[in-house]
Amino acid sequence: MAFKLPEFKEQSDQVALTYGMSGIRTQYLRGTVWGLSKDQIRKRIIEGNNALTGKPVMQEAIAGLTSPLTAAETDMSERKMDVGPATYTDTEENLHKLFLEKRYTDFLPVVLPTRERVDEMLAQTSRNPDEHLGTMNPGSSAGENWTYTVRHAAIAAVMAGAKPEYLPVILALGSTGMTAINISDNGFVAGAVINGRIRDEIGLNYDIGAVGPYAHANTTIGRAWSLLSINGGNSGKIGTTYMGTVGSVGNLTNIIIAENEEQSPWDPLSVRRGYKKDENIITIYSGWGILSARNWRVTDWSSTPDYAQTVQDIHRLQNPGLFGTFTVLSPPIADFIVASGYDTLEKLDAFVTAPDPNEKPKAASKPGSVAAKPTTGAAIGDFSVVVTGARNNNYWMIGGMRVFQSVQIDPWR
Repeated sequence: MAFKLPEFKEQSDQVALTYGMSGIRTQYLRGTVWGLSKDQIRKRIIEGNNALTGKPVMQEAIAGLTSPLTAAETDMSERKMDVGPATYTDTEENLHKLFLEKRYTDFLPVVLPTRERVDEMLAQTSRNPDEHLGTMNPGSSAGENWTYTVRHAAIAAVMAGAKPEYLPVILALGSTGMTAINISDNGFVAGAVINGRIRDEIGLNYDIGAVGPYAHANTTIGRAWSLLSINGGNSGKIGTTYMGTVGSVGNLTNIIIAENEEQSPWDPLSVRRGYKKDENIITIYSGWGILSARNWRVTDWSSTPDYAQTVQDIHRLQNPGLFGTFTVLSPPIADFIVASGYDTLEKLDAFVTAPDPNEKPKAASKPGSVAAKPTTGAAIGDFSVVVTGARNNNYWMIGGMRVFQSVQIDPWR
């Protein structure tokens, strides 16, 4: 007997089919439980009704646990999801309709992946089109792992409207196996930071509007990542492999950042992660997302703000937690922080992640047990900084995202 929220019914049914448990008996409870008192939980769950059938929960649960299984409920055969036909011979109009009906898109218009367009895209890589590129799953509760090839990534790139020269970056993204669209009901977002000469080679924006959708390369690379996640990685299907409670617009094109290495007072992110200067590297992030630093209650918005102190205060607000602190500084903010004594990021990291001396240890929960030590202050790697954007304002962004991995781009040329 399973107990779930009704919002998870479609997902539960699909996972049950995938694992050959289509007959699993389930009680659907009106959510959420988080935030309710014990009395409220008792009235809603123990004394309440099934959110779908309207019948008393406990009566149905007892009947489900004691009545014999039907023939359908004992069917243990597995059913795999259909990835669609390899070719299509109908009209363009009907193909667009099919993509929408089957949820092969992000619901924006796509460039149809004709053989000619895909071949033009594939000409930008020396890799075999049928080479295995990656395996992806939006989350363990989604069911199947899907695998995809270099060709599948090229198809996603065409659909996103990417130029052929962007393909090596998209392949590098795909090679990580990291989905751009997580299954979580928290509505997580994904991001990537690109370093190296390829920034200028393909026209990535790291000046005005650097984190926004104001450059063809940044926007379509991020969109291709989402489309590859949808069609190659079993991601982004509302009700089954995507359950974001309110969702995030960030899942459309993701947060694709080219670092403004020339305007940064510190080494680029890629160098700090062990790669050589000018080497073309992409670093994957995932988490809550980022927002204007002004929106945090601890932000110093005086005429002479202490930016390093604000970064530390925000870091302490959200740590420990699922993710670290991802700080996106514009060049003037980075210069202010250097002028205040943090000429290296090692110094800034040590300051930001230092334990809070004002935080009291948690009380011991049982007689004779040892009180917990202060937990504020994250480990190295939970705090990261990139510099991008222009100098026209003292503006910066910060949020909860963590580095997952970095990969080289050039092997995919």
